[in-house]
This record gives sequence, C-alpha cells and structure tokens, in this order.
Amino acid sequence: MLASQRQDRILAEVRAHGAVRVADLVERLDVSEMTVRRDITELDRAGLVRRVHGGAVVPDGSGRPTDEPGFEEKSTWAPAEKDAIAALAAGTVEPGQAVALSAGTTTHLLARRIAADPALRPLTVVTNSLPVAQTLHRAVPGAGALDVILTGGTRTPSDALVGPVADTALATLRVDRLFLGVHGLDESGLMTPNLAEAATDRALLRSAAAVTVLADHTKWGVVGLARIAPLEEVDVVVSDAALPDPARSVLADAGCTLLVPDRAAGDPAAPADPPATPRPEER
Repeated sequence: MLASQRQDRILAEVRAHGAVRVADLVERLDVSEMTVRRDITELDRAGLVRRVHGGAVVPDGSGRPTDEPGFEEKSTWAPAEKDAIAALAAGTVEPGQAVALSAGTTTHLLARRIAADPALRPLTVVTNSLPVAQTLHRAVPGAGALDVILTGGTRTPSDALVGPVADTALATLRVDRLFLGVHGLDESGLMTPNLAEAATDRALLRSAAAVTVLADHTKWGVVGLARIAPLEEVDVVVSDAALPDPARSVLADAGCTLLVPDRAAGDPAAPADPPATPRPEER
C-alpha cells in the first residue's frame, strides 16, 4: 500500500469515528507503528487531523456526522482515484440515454468526461449540481444534442440544489441510470450529512431505472447524519483498487456489482482530453 493510500485510510477512519488509535491502525494497515506515526504526522502538517498521544483526532472538532465540507475542499481528496472512477463510469454511458448526475466532486469529473466526448451524444443529463450543469453547458460541440436539465432548489455547501423544489421536479422525470456521489457508505447504506440533500438524493433514486454509486475507497466507513438508501437499492458501485476486502464482501452480499479500474490498462488520461475509456474489470 502506498503512503498516500495509507493516509487516505487513516483520514477516513478519523472522519468516520472522530478519533483513531495508533495500535488499531497498525493492525488494520499491517504496517509498523513508526510508519503509522509518520503518516499521522504528515496528515497533521496538512491540517487534516490533529496528532495526539497514542493516535489522531479530527481537527478543531470537524469531521462529525453533521459536518458538510465545501465543493472545493472535497475536490482535493483522493483526486487520482476519483478521476479513474469517472473515466470508468463514462465508459458505461451510452448515446441516446437519459442519465442523472447527482452533486459531488466525482460526478463532476464524470461530467467533464461527458462534455469532452462528442461520441456520447445525443444525451440528456438531469442534475441537481451547479458545477455539473456549468461543465456540460461548456461542452465540446458534437454531432448530437447534449441536453441538460437542472433542477431548482436551495444551494448547499457542496453546490447541490436540494429541497422541495428539486424534489418536485425530479418526481416528474425518468432516467435510464443515476450516477450518485455520496459522502460515505458502509454496511448500513449510503450517507450524507445534509438532511435535505438526502431527501433529494432519494428523489433521484426514485427517478432512475438503475443506480450507479461513484465512491472512492476513502468513503467506506464514513458516516453521515442522514441515510440516503440501503445498499440493496444500488446496482453498481464504481470504486478503486484500494477498497478494502471487507467492503467488497459487504457490497457482494448486498447484490451490488463492483467495478474498479483495470490497473493493467494504466492511469486514465485527464478529462480535458479523454482517450478511449479502459475496459473495466468486474470484481
């Protein structure tokens, strides 16, 4: 496991539980105590955790189930993993479909891929994300239409439009597939710290014939105040190779198909100039 992957796991544990002990991390990560302490020191220097005797805690009381980071802050978390997930998800989009993209930094990267690839048109995209709508509005011209339907609603710190206006608009729509970003997930289901966003995400779920969740490995075990839906309502989860084995087992038991980028295919290109999407490997 690379240092960045270990640190992502440590950060996820701190955000999920508010604190973590060095001894527990040594066992979970199967590394030395010195390695764990060095990783915690790096995270402390970056301001992501606060180093304490015997472990790490959330800095300044942040990271609780009710905290909702802003879009810009979340964009800096696991960027390589998110980009690979977006590339893999883009390969499942078919011209002629109507798809929905929820708010989120990974769904925003998927929108960039869609915007840059005229071969995915005609396409209709429903979204409650301001950054997603803006990215698609600036799409590269193509032979087919790229129609964007933006719900109304109240803006959240993560640049989502939520609330009764958004929920009512979504109740009248039907899409082939929803690509859903989440704050966290575990065996109990999909979670977010925002109650109104949870309700709007459920409206998105009801509008879709199939549901794909985009979640890098750092999202596993992260809790939120509100549960969006159980895992049994999810058809596909697109994650990365660092997703731990216990998480994979839970997803399989819930009937979710897990897709991760094919490591043999190399790292996907940047969204600004996407190549042919690598074939997924189904795990």
